[in-house]
Amino acid sequence: MDTHAPIPSVPGVPDSKVEAPPTHQPGPDAVWRPRAKYSGAPRRHPGEIPMLVLLIALSLAGYLAVLVLVAIGNISEYFLLILALPLLLLIGRGVLYAQQRVNGVQMSPTQFPEGYRMLIEAAARYGLHYAPDGYVVNGNGAINAFASGHGFRRYIVVYSDLFEVGGKARNPEALEFVIGHEVGHLAAGHTSYWRQLFTGTLMSVPILGTTLSRAQEYTADNYGYYTHPAGAPPAIGLLAAGKYMLTAVDYDQFADRATQEKGFFVTLVNLLANHPVLTWRAAALRDRTRAGSLFFRPRTARRGVGSGHTVPIATPPAPREVPAGSLPNGLVTPPKF
Repeated sequence: MDTHAPIPSVPGVPDSKVEAPPTHQPGPDAVWRPRAKYSGAPRRHPGEIPMLVLLIALSLAGYLAVLVLVAIGNISEYFLLILALPLLLLIGRGVLYAQQRVNGVQMSPTQFPEGYRMLIEAAARYGLHYAPDGYVVNGNGAINAFASGHGFRRYIVVYSDLFEVGGKARNPEALEFVIGHEVGHLAAGHTSYWRQLFTGTLMSVPILGTTLSRAQEYTADNYGYYTHPAGAPPAIGLLAAGKYMLTAVDYDQFADRATQEKGFFVTLVNLLANHPVLTWRAAALRDRTRAGSLFFRPRTARRGVGSGHTVPIATPPAPREVPAGSLPNGLVTPPKF
């Protein structure tokens, strides 16, 4: 029997066609394992603070160099416009916040109550002093969310498509993971005015700024995982295949490919990315015994055994590898890279 409704549920309207999943019953040989290192209270990625210190040092050195060069007349005084960056950042953050306030739907106990509950619970769990605002904006088909702030206010923005996860793909755990991830950015200080002031000019620099960005995303993923561990697989499926196809993604097979997809260009794509590439990100969310990879792909395939622990396994065949002669018309699989 199909226990899922064919269309997305409407927030606040009960859906009688959806049945709760059966309660998991551990087997007779189940063994209790203490939480793995990154399955407990959220930790920062170990690469985040060193990269943050490096970028701040480079930014300060750059500002000082400009002032000195202007003072001795080697460059135009127009470069002193960098002194306006604090004001420009303040205005930019204020404008972005105002856009959400006047255009977005604010989460509340009566509007998107499920998302509001997730937001408040995550904020309380992670010790925020003020309840952050949450806004839902028209996603126009895009899957995205972000966190920011202005003054003492902190807020998250969730694209509406994240609330449209319907049909067989209905999975509120994915939404809770995403909201926990965004609140993690707030709790970890990633949206701080001063942090953005001293790193913002370098965050778009390939490899340098993107490495700090990836480390911050891994940190936020640690918050998302701790918020709802079961939300990690559907969240990866959501990002990889979309809001209706997420249940078609084999999470283990997807994470295994982090060890299989290799080569110079794979490494380069990751180095230039603001977020860890999805296969590496999936591998990090599955293996909670170690931090996610910043520069080089995971070398060993590992499978989860509970509480965030994993064990190494023989490298499984890549999805493209099929028995010889099984493809029609003499087709063969492409060579490995």
